[in-house]
Formats: sequence, C-alpha cells, structure tokens
Amino acid sequence: MDVYEAVASRRAVRRFSGEPVSRSTLRRVLSAATRSPSGANLQPWHVRVLTGAPLADLKERTAARVAAGDPGDEREYRMYPPELAAPYRARRDAAAEQRYAALGIAREDRRSRADAVAANWDCFGAPAALFCYIDRAMGPAQWADVGMYLQTVMLLLRAEGLHSCPQMAWSVYHRTVAAVVAPPPELLLFCGVSIGFEDPAAHGAPIGRAPFAETVAFIDGRSTAGADPAARPGPE
Repeated sequence: MDVYEAVASRRAVRRFSGEPVSRSTLRRVLSAATRSPSGANLQPWHVRVLTGAPLADLKERTAARVAAGDPGDEREYRMYPPELAAPYRARRDAAAEQRYAALGIAREDRRSRADAVAANWDCFGAPAALFCYIDRAMGPAQWADVGMYLQTVMLLLRAEGLHSCPQMAWSVYHRTVAAVVAPPPELLLFCGVSIGFEDPAAHGAPIGRAPFAETVAFIDGRSTAGADPAARPGPE
C-alpha cells in the first residue's frame, strides 16, 4: 500500500472485529513511527498500549462508571473552543450528521446516539488500544508534534491492513485509564486510539471534506485562489 492509498483509506472506524492484532505488528508500527518529526527532536509522545486482560479491565471499569451515571473526570484540556465560529461549527455538525446517518440513527433518537457514544468505552470492539500522553510542561508546538506522531501511526496501521479510531473521548475518563496504565503524574492523557481489523459488517461511510479551495491557497504571483488538488486525491 503506497502512502496515497494509506491516506485515502484511513478513517475513524467505529466497529472492529474480534480478530487479535499481534504484538509484533504493533511493535513494528510503533518502532517505525518514532521517525515522526518533532521540533528539536523532543519526541514529546508517551505511549501505553493495552491488549488482552488489561484492556478488558479498562473497558469494564469505564463501563461501570458510565452505567452509574458518572459524567467523567474534570477536563484537563479543552477539546474544542466553547464557541465555534463559521465554518468550523458547520463542519463539526455535518460530520456528526453523516456519522449518525451511516449508522441509521435519526436526529431525534437520543437513546441510540447515547449508545453510539458509549461504544467509545468498549473501544468499538477493538482488541488493542493505544493511549497517548504528553508532559504537562509542553506547549502548543509539542501538541502539534504529538498529532503528527499519531497520524504517522495511523497511516502505518493502514499499511498493515489495520484500521484505527482516534478518541479524545478517553480524556473524559482519564482517571480510570490512569488506574490501569499508572502514568507518572507529570503526564496528561491526550487521547486513545482503538486499533484492529474492521468488522466486515460495519456500516461506515467516509466523512466529507471541505472544498480544496476553502482550505488551500497558492501564492505564486499568478493567483491566490485554491487550485484543484493533484491526481489521486482521497476522501474520508
């Protein structure tokens, strides 16, 4: 699989099969991902990978909190600005509508929407999950480095025939994750990433992207308008 195909086929999968992922495959992916760029080579990512009994333990602990009506832990970072301006709010709303439509969940079906959110805590059935931490002393540039690292991981997973789902949602129950992985206190949980083989019966759909010209402009002395992307574009 070349890099264009990996980018085009990567998407957030929310239904995995129970097929296990070998430790050797995960190690190969994560070893290669250490080549991700980072300012001054700080490599600010701290990763914990759960499979087997530890992952099952985490899923059970979190499910118990959710079933008890526990709304989660105090937030350690803001996922989104409190007031999203255009065009960002429209993009977020459209993504949610597309995802629920693919699942056959109507806008007014709040119970089914809540169940879809709760599937996060089962890692959507994935047999492996990565939890990415960052040192609390780091700043915005290092958070960007972590994002580049995670994208590298997800593309390498596609090269192995695997899928993934990045989940900031795990930060809502960061204390439960900490109870299982025991990170040092200076680390903050950014997100989890569920990893596995997609369930063939899953009803997934690529999420649309903004028009190319809306996000890219060429400044070349001839035109500042966005041009059509090069051949082989890939949707999600």
